[in-house]
Amino acid sequence: AQVTDAHTIAPMPAGTPAPVALGSAPNYRAIVAETRAAVVGIATEGVHSDQLSQEFDFRKFFRDLPFGNGNDDEREPFSQFFHSQPREQMPVRGQGSGFIISSDGLILTNAHVVNGVKQVTVTLVDHREYKAKVVGVDTASDIAVLKIDARDLPTERIGNSDQLAVGDYVLAIGAPFGLEETATAGIVSATGRSLPGDGYVPFIQTDAAVNPGNSGGPLFDASGAVVGINSQIYSNSGGYQGVSFAIPINLAMQVKQQLVTSGKVAHGRLGIEVQTVTQDLAASFGPNHPGGALISKVEP
Repeated sequence: AQVTDAHTIAPMPAGTPAPVALGSAPNYRAIVAETRAAVVGIATEGVHSDQLSQEFDFRKFFRDLPFGNGNDDEREPFSQFFHSQPREQMPVRGQGSGFIISSDGLILTNAHVVNGVKQVTVTLVDHREYKAKVVGVDTASDIAVLKIDARDLPTERIGNSDQLAVGDYVLAIGAPFGLEETATAGIVSATGRSLPGDGYVPFIQTDAAVNPGNSGGPLFDASGAVVGINSQIYSNSGGYQGVSFAIPINLAMQVKQQLVTSGKVAHGRLGIEVQTVTQDLAASFGPNHPGGALISKVEP
């Protein structure tokens, strides 16, 4: 509820999470009990090509030397020692999290968890395993949709990320470092956060502990509804350092709909980069500067 004056409390918009009284906390035990069955673990397998050959073009080097009679074999007396070796296919395995959004097996996760892999295995809370089909991947928003061949599955309740505010309680469930069904809690630290090199997603910043393996897992509000997909952390060590980022569920569901319908996503693009106007920058424009946004870059 929002206090508008000393005596009046404005009504809550429809779908607003139930308020938590001052001095109390959400019932995290109840949230985990309600939601854990629809959180899944994701294991991926792929291959990585390891180049074992010499990168330097020795054949061209010896061809340019001033000896021999023009015969390639004579111009390359040592080339037999520098033949390229085939690329070695190295197996690569990865882990992530996801959550079920439809009872017939649709699952949301991060694009970076499944993009480019050869096999995806989904593990349910009861340890059943399914080979998953990648329905679609959108790298711009880091959203992917998976499908498993199952029926009557538990699903998560989808919330409204537009109604989140700084200070709201949140809870994350996932598999950090492969530790299944790990729950961590915190608050919303910021909303609409832009990250360097990623101007499309207005991230939800939280202090809920998120680590490798949490990617793709759900972020819940105080009512137990999904409001975000845990995606990134800010870290100098590779592990949690108090700052994590989630993709707003409203954006994720829009992307999901396009991926399910057409297999691809159309993104709007303004083609400009806006720079923050600092006090020093404003002063450099002179006293008659009208203010407003500063466009620092225009892309074709």
